[in-house]
Amino acid sequence: MLIVVFVTLVLTLALLGSTTDKILTEAVKNDQINIVNQGKLKFQSLDERQHYINSQIQINIKALGLNEPWYSPTRFVNTILKLAVLDLGQSHFFTSDSGSSSVRDIILEKLPRTILLFTSSTLIITIIGLFIGGRLAGRPSSAWDRLNSFLAVSSSSFPSWWVGMLMIFIFAFVYHIFPARSTPLLPPSDPYYIFDLLYCMTLPLITIVLVGFSSWAYIVRYFLAGVLREDFILAKTAMGIPKRKVVYSHGLRNAAPPIITAIALSLAASFAGSIIIEAVFDWPGMGKLYYDAIGVMDVPVIIGITYVFTLIFVVTIFVTDLIYAYLDPRVKVA
Repeated sequence: MLIVVFVTLVLTLALLGSTTDKILTEAVKNDQINIVNQGKLKFQSLDERQHYINSQIQINIKALGLNEPWYSPTRFVNTILKLAVLDLGQSHFFTSDSGSSSVRDIILEKLPRTILLFTSSTLIITIIGLFIGGRLAGRPSSAWDRLNSFLAVSSSSFPSWWVGMLMIFIFAFVYHIFPARSTPLLPPSDPYYIFDLLYCMTLPLITIVLVGFSSWAYIVRYFLAGVLREDFILAKTAMGIPKRKVVYSHGLRNAAPPIITAIALSLAASFAGSIIIEAVFDWPGMGKLYYDAIGVMDVPVIIGITYVFTLIFVVTIFVTDLIYAYLDPRVKVA
């Protein structure tokens, strides 16, 4: 886990380090020019004015450590340590609802909305997939099994952003059921904000579930079909235990470890893939913030979100390993 986080930070800094220096240097120059242009300081000549600006720029550049390249040992180590403790710096273009430009505050404000959308969708997809996959596992090669296989391939072939735009066109512009933009109109301080948020979340939630449930049902059916061919399952069927109980109580429990792994990987991947869905629906989460930050090259925000997404991924995998050991006694013994 630590190696993955460290490598991700190093690669991100290597890709954006020089760009960060250029942006920060230009910001320092513009700030000093703006301060002088306010007219509070008086100069005898233009040369004196320019000399003052240049000297202040050099002082600020040195104070920010920009006089050394991003890959210098001292500056590189300091940057890694700051990121490790979530000291993510200041955003150049974005602020939180409270007016803070701290990247950490902005991300902490957006993170719950992303978790709400993608955790809810993953939970719904899992429930539907377990139900449909369990039914299909007991009926291999049936018409419904072939239909689900077709839907799994078809839904996986459609880009999520295309399906999202189609849903917006149908339900926002044709039938006027949901808003075209999923950004709540009420402020967070409003007592009805949560209802506005859930209402705006409905259309992207339906889209994610619509795209993913058939593929998930196919995965569950694949894992469960192998378990249902085991001798102990056939023995329980021969004992007269109802087929539904055999499938969902005994078969599903023994197929749980790989299914839990697939759920965790799907959830972790959905956070990283939130950029497209949130950008299409204008959902005010981390994915939309990431998309906007890339558009204006707000490097501190890009680095901060990349780091947070990496932490979410490795923590999810770690928790999955613990759950896997709990569900599978063979792993626990090993």
